[in-house]
Order: sequence, then C-alpha cells, then structure tokens
Amino acid sequence: MTIADRQPRIPMTDGFEPVRRAVVIGAGTMGSGIAAHLANCGIVVALLDRVADGDDRSALARTAIERQVQVGGFMVPAFAARVTPGNVEDDLDVVAEADWIVEAVFEDPNVKHELYAKLEGLRRPGTLMSSNTSGIPVAELVRGHSEEFARDFTITHFFNPPRTMELLEVVAGEATSPEVLERTIRVADRQLGKTVLECRDTPGFIANRLGSHWMAVAALEAFEAGLDVETADAIMSRPFGIPRTGVFGLFDLVGVNLVPLLWPVLTRALPADDTAQRYDLMGDRVFQHLLDNGLIGRRGPGGFTRRKNESGEKVDEVMDLESLQYRARRPVTDPAGSAADLPTLLAGDSPGATYAWTVFAQVLDYACHIAPEVGDDIAAVDAGMELGYAWARGPFKLADAVGAAQLVARYEAEGRAVPGLLAAAARAGGFYPDADTVLSSTGSVVERRKVEGVLTVADAQRAHGVLAESEAAAIVDLGDGVACLALRTKMNTCDAGVIEMVERALALGEEGAFKALVIGSDHPRAFSAGANLATFTHFIESEDPDGLRALIRRGQVAFHALRNSAFPVVAAAKGFALGGGCELMLAANRIVTHAELYAGFPERSVGLLPAWGGTVQSLVRALGTGEPLPAASAFAVTTSCEVSTSAWQAADWHLLTDHDEVVASVHRVLAEAKAVALDLLEGGWTPPAPAELPLHSPDAEPLDAGWADASETDRAIVARIAGILTGGRPGATASEEDLLPLEVDAAVDLLQRPLNQERVWHLLRTNKALAN
Repeated sequence: MTIADRQPRIPMTDGFEPVRRAVVIGAGTMGSGIAAHLANCGIVVALLDRVADGDDRSALARTAIERQVQVGGFMVPAFAARVTPGNVEDDLDVVAEADWIVEAVFEDPNVKHELYAKLEGLRRPGTLMSSNTSGIPVAELVRGHSEEFARDFTITHFFNPPRTMELLEVVAGEATSPEVLERTIRVADRQLGKTVLECRDTPGFIANRLGSHWMAVAALEAFEAGLDVETADAIMSRPFGIPRTGVFGLFDLVGVNLVPLLWPVLTRALPADDTAQRYDLMGDRVFQHLLDNGLIGRRGPGGFTRRKNESGEKVDEVMDLESLQYRARRPVTDPAGSAADLPTLLAGDSPGATYAWTVFAQVLDYACHIAPEVGDDIAAVDAGMELGYAWARGPFKLADAVGAAQLVARYEAEGRAVPGLLAAAARAGGFYPDADTVLSSTGSVVERRKVEGVLTVADAQRAHGVLAESEAAAIVDLGDGVACLALRTKMNTCDAGVIEMVERALALGEEGAFKALVIGSDHPRAFSAGANLATFTHFIESEDPDGLRALIRRGQVAFHALRNSAFPVVAAAKGFALGGGCELMLAANRIVTHAELYAGFPERSVGLLPAWGGTVQSLVRALGTGEPLPAASAFAVTTSCEVSTSAWQAADWHLLTDHDEVVASVHRVLAEAKAVALDLLEGGWTPPAPAELPLHSPDAEPLDAGWADASETDRAIVARIAGILTGGRPGATASEEDLLPLEVDAAVDLLQRPLNQERVWHLLRTNKALAN
C-alpha cells in the first residue's frame, strides 16, 4: 500500500455513516485548511472558490492547495491529491455527489445567503451542510431558506490551523434534525479526530466568547496598570498555564488586524450590559496606533513585538506602551513575573500581582456569568479555553487550584459581589468536587460526561485496579483480560525503573494475570520522549562501563522479550516516541497510533545510537515491507536524527507497517489499542517466528560512504551502526539474537569517547544538541 492510499482507522458504532466525499467552499486560510484536514482523514474533497482572473479559472483554489502543502496542512504532501480545485461558477454541481458541504466564505451573511440559495437546488436532501462561521448565529444563517435546508444545517467552527487544533465547536439551530446533529458530531469526533463542544447558538459560542474577553481584559488592564509588554506577558503565561506568548504575543500571533474584524462583531451581538462592552479595544490608542501603521504582528513588520527592524536586521524588541516606539526587550523586574504558581502569584502585593488578580477575577466573573448561557456544565467552558486557546487549565480549574472557598473569602473582604456559581463551588468543595462530578452551569453537582468509546488509564484504574506499580510505571487492569503498562516518569522517559516494570509485566503475563498487554498512558503529549540520559551519566561519571553494559543489555532483553512473549503486546502511541521511547513502541507486536505521531531516533545528536533493539527492529520492519535494501533503509532511519511529522511519515520510514493502525482522535488511541489486542486474542495469537535478517551486501556501496565529510563524532557513530547492519560478515544473514549484542558493544564503546560524552552533557545542560 502506498502512502497516498493510507487512511485512518475509524472507530465504528452501529449506524455510523462516515463521510467519503466533501465539498469545501471558500479557499482562504480556514477553508483550505479544513479541506486539507478532511483529506488527511481519507475524505475526497472538492475545494471551490470564486473564479480567478486569467486562463486558470480555478487558480485561487489551486494556489490554496499548494499553500497548504507548504505550511504543513497536509500530513504528507501526497494527500493533496485527494483535493480537487474548482470554482463556484463551473463546478458547483459537484455538491450533488457530496456527503458533507462545508461553507467557509467571507463572514458576511449576504454572501452566505446568496451561496446557500444556489446550493439548495443542487445538493441531495440529507447531505450534511455546515458553516465555519465564528459568530453568526444559525438562526440568521438559515433565515429565508427551506425547512429541509435548515434541518440539515449546523455550524462547525474549526480553529486555526484545522489540522492541529483539536477543538471543533458544533452549533445546531432550532430546526436542525437530531439525526443530522448526531452524525455531524460523530464524523467530527471519530473521523476527523476533533474534540467536539456542542455549543448553544449564542454570540461567539464558547471559546471565542471567553477567550476574546480575556484578551481584551488582559491587554487593557496592563495599559491601565502601567505595565510593560514583557511583564504582562510573563504574568499572563507560566503562572496561569498559558502559552509563553502571553497576551500581547498572542495578539501578534493571530494578527492585530483581526481586532476590527472580530471584536465589533462580537460586541454588537452582546447586550449593552454585558461586561465585555467595558473593554473597547477599538477605542484604545495603542491598538489604534498599531492598526494605523500596519503593525499587525508576525505577518507584518511588527506588532507588540518585532523580530526585524526597518533595516531588516534581526532584533528582539517590544513596543514601549507610552512612547509607542520599539525598544530592546528588557528583563522582567516585577517579582510576580517569575511566580511559580497561581496561588503564590495572586497572594503577592506587587503591581504585577495586582494586575494578575484583576485579570483573573474579571475572567472568572465573566466565566461564571456566561456559563448558564453557553453550556450545560462548567467543563465545556474550561475545554473551550484549554483547546481553543491552549490553556493548561480553564478558568474553573484555575479557580479550584486557588480554592473556591478562599476566593469567596477574598471577594467578600474586598466588597466584590460573589458570583452565584463561585458560591456554589465553595459549598460543593470546588467546581470539580471529585474525579466523577462537576458543577452544572446552574451550580448543581452532576456527573461528568463520558464520551462513548473513550478509555483512559485513570478510569480503568478506578474501575478495575492496579496489578503492580512503582514511581516509574503502573500495570493497570483495563478489563476483559487486557492490562496496560502505563509509564509515570516525566514525559514518560525510559529509565531503570521502567525497565523493571517491563520485566514485572512479563512475569505477570506468564503467570496468567492478563491475556494481552497494551503500552500507553494518559499523557497528552508523549508515548515516551526517550531514554532518561541521567540514567547513563551515572555510569559515565563513575567510569563504570560494566554497569552501563548491564543496564543497556537489561533494557534490550526486556524489550526483545516483550516482542516475543506468549501474549500479544500493542502500543498505544501518541505524541512523542523518540529514541528509547521509539524502541519501546517497536517492542510491541502491533501499534495503534494517533495520526500526529512524532517518532524517530535522534540518538546520534546526543552521541549515542539506538541500543535497546532499535537498529535491529528497523531492519526487521524494513524487511517486512519488501524493501529491496532493508539494511540501507534501517541505516537511514537510525542515523538521520529526523523525527516524523505524522504517523504517515513514520509509516513511510517503516516505523509503522500495514498491520499497524492510525487513529484520527488522540482520545481514542487507548481504546482502539485494547480492541486490537482483543482481536489478536480472538484470532488465536502466536508469537512471531524468528526472522533471518539480510545483512548489507558486500557488492553494494558501504552504508556510511556518504559520511566522509561529517565530524569525527558523527563518523564514529554511523560507522558503528553500519557495522551492526553488516554483522561483521557482509552479504550473509543473521538473527536478531546475533545482532543485538553488537548494539550493546557499540553503545558502550561510544560512551567511552570524550567527544560523545560532551554531546550527552551538553544536551543535559542546555537542552540543545552539540555538533562537535
């Protein structure tokens, strides 16, 4: 199967009809990004825009597809072939073949109504019809159109970029068919991998309603407090669990030019007494200066910050908010700017701490105010900020971190009106009273919603218990005879404790404690970010090569035993699977991965090579694909230091095979991995037969021939990897057991070299690779 033919596994339920063909109308940034993501998920797409000037009437859509290839909207460039460019005059009849029509044209109701009138006579009844609007109500969009059109209509509000932003807000109108709404949500969740917020038809929906308010409050209150850009962004980032852009950096990232496009539209739709009306960005002198001078942020010559001056020289400058002139970035002097956590920050008395409290209280007040209007429970509001604005915790989770009762006490001490929802949280013991409950948007304690088909280690542990555990990992019962090896280290890195738990899992499996094993966790960003280098530095410092050899060999034996155990092992991979983490993933018999998989072997950049079976397994997997030169393929992937930008690219490198599965939803990986484990058991699992591995041919060019001009350190590493893949006898075959000891010897020898040790120490000190 070629890379262009690959499609994600769709978690199926009775009656679910996946979308096979779609039409996206509007080839701007959002429309083309939506089309690219639909193509990533195996959907055939027609992308239409207005007629372009010149001979190519579909040039606007064609150029938009090319732009998505350049900016990474497609997970692999080959998926662009799934999108056909067209225009709305010559090609609109293609909607008759579509299962889903997504409108992403200019945010003008009149433009949309004109398009909808044409679509009504062309589309099939029952075809999903949605708008990507960020704020126009459903009621206004369907006004004047047929009842049938209104039944099939929803808003599907994607966030930018559609490929990587997990959030999708779905809004139904009064006339929307329940079946249409359900199918739209299922397609978004199971097929596109989105986390769906089912929003009410209110201005700004959920994420932008609160997110826009926060941005306006954080900016204007910083001006009022006389803070500089550096201090405000430092406070509005790490302590709150907000990305390091803070607020002014976020304005620059999304574009200050969006202010006149979005803020007036939102405030016009809100009642006059809504708190958001007090924060008028358009009337502020700083924002007006930026807009008047084209200082729109990163897509312009600058914004609140700039990286190049008028002469084109690289700089790191910020705007002085008094003089409105650029100056060099300064260190943050307010102690609040370095506060380690939110409670500490809010308890301070510096100008920065006062600013933090002002913003936090305003945002929490507003969140409490809008919650009954926008959703059924407060978890939806938190999810909007976490997924739409990349907050680590939404406002209600932040409030719980401070303490609802403590917040009520401070409100009362300051004479501030206590929101009813905050008072209810204080009485209930928090907005999230325990692991299973949450406050409704009216203040009652209700059960947390669970999404059908989503499995977490935490839920399984509460339901079925733990078979064994340590600080490094736990073996959790997933039910149905399946266990999960769940790493607990920072970024799930592999160390001696993890190896010990792999050994424990092997023993429990042999004892019959479970029938199949899944390797996975609830970590949102990492399957395993690699080996913990500190595990090795102890042996370097103590000059103990024997201890180093024993540790490397122990991990190698454990991973090899997993792959050849009497029970099936399935890796549930998402996020980073690097170095030793990639080797742990390859130790599984099957891999179920999220489509956004960042896998590879960066060991050379830190003076190492894959020594827990990675070099050998790369050869095994290349052999299984029919690769004509499997040793050359294994050499390329283990020496390049490249990390895949998607699961599909990892498959192209043979880190995944046709037997492995890719899932669009990051939240469904663990459940699908369990399902694959059960399928393997039902099929009568037998361990893999030993393979004879073809070594590099003596008649071919040496594997490391292209490295003659590399550094001495790199040449030493690639020569040892080449030596493993020749097995000391070019052209012959070898077993895994023959080659694995060569990995250990090479790793230990390399770590005795001072230049290689320098790379290890440099990474630990600076978190950057050393090219020595």
